[in-house]
Amino acid sequence: MNEPLAERIRPKTLDDYISQQHLVGKNGALTEHIKRGIIPSLIFWGPPGIGKTTLANIIAKESKRPFYTLSAISSGVKDVRDIIDKAKQGGGLFTDKSPILFIDEIHRFSKSQQDSLLGAVEKGWVTLIGATTENPSFEVIPALLSRCQVYVLNSFSKKDLEDLLQRALKEDAFISKKNIIVEETEALLRVSGGDARKLLNIFELVVNTEKEPIRITNELVLSKIQKNTVLYDKAGEQHYDIVSAFIKSIRGSDPNAAVYWLARMIEGGEDAKFIARRMLILASEDIGNANPTALILANNTFQAVNIIGFPESRIILSQCAVYLASSAKSNASYEAIGKAQSLVKETGDLSVPLHLRNAPTKLMKELDYGKNYKYAHSFENNFAEQEFLPDELKNTTIYEPGNNARENTIREFLKKLWKGKYGY
Repeated sequence: MNEPLAERIRPKTLDDYISQQHLVGKNGALTEHIKRGIIPSLIFWGPPGIGKTTLANIIAKESKRPFYTLSAISSGVKDVRDIIDKAKQGGGLFTDKSPILFIDEIHRFSKSQQDSLLGAVEKGWVTLIGATTENPSFEVIPALLSRCQVYVLNSFSKKDLEDLLQRALKEDAFISKKNIIVEETEALLRVSGGDARKLLNIFELVVNTEKEPIRITNELVLSKIQKNTVLYDKAGEQHYDIVSAFIKSIRGSDPNAAVYWLARMIEGGEDAKFIARRMLILASEDIGNANPTALILANNTFQAVNIIGFPESRIILSQCAVYLASSAKSNASYEAIGKAQSLVKETGDLSVPLHLRNAPTKLMKELDYGKNYKYAHSFENNFAEQEFLPDELKNTTIYEPGNNARENTIREFLKKLWKGKYGY
């Protein structure tokens, strides 16, 4: 049988669909849309093997829409335009005739390819459903992203995967005829990493290479899988564990460990932009004003690997990782914005002090908007002491400089200006 198990038991209806109850459960975000057949353009974001393609197929079927599918790996602008030309004949905005265009791995489309979708999506010639394993905020152009609702799909839970195994055992015409005894599932679940397709592929591999009766044990499963398949799984637990080790090594100022975990990611086929993006975040979160150059270098690293790609990007990533790991550290800015956001949530929309308000009209000036504001550059050292926080938050310290050479200099500068205010 040539068709893989994952394809043979692919759900055909929403009732058969396992997982993603936050989207398609009784009170799911998409449930009412699907029932009414009024489907907005969507982006499904999540790791591989969690049902993005299946859900798109089900949505098309349940809403009785024509369904077109493209893979961003093998399709170009011409393919997109061909489908749009067909779709134009099918109706207007949000009608039953508006076809669904499903684009798998939409993050692989170039800017021009994504641009070619804009008019059709905006005019309702097609309802776009894009699937991506990458953060759409970075990989989908803003104009297209603003026209789509983004929904996050989660990795399958242990129960989801166990339910899927039971379905295969009971419903698949080939598997159900075999004498299979499932004694242990831990290895199957662990190696699959929440990827349903991977789980079923491994299960089928084990079943097809054993004589009946087949007893599924952890030892049997692990013996059938090549060792290098679990060294680094870009979508599974190893992915998150190794990325975590990489970031914590940099935060802990260990360039040796940082480069080691970087090598593990590179050898495992990790996307260079993903690695660079994590270092860009770390440069601000964990280094900040202790060394502002770190953010500049990390940003340049992100831009450089985006242009160059592997294998040369490994050198740039290594340089950046070593620099960040060897830099002074401070999370003061990270802590400050967290504290500020908590204050906003606690205190609500406090009034802007009158002297800080803009006064573009005569009425606003008569209401004392902007009155008594001191323009800093008109004073010695470009500083004039005045209150910038709402009255209810006077003297509240939000930013506390870190204990490092550069931020100690910042502390002394602020202390000189504010003369003890804010605790400096």
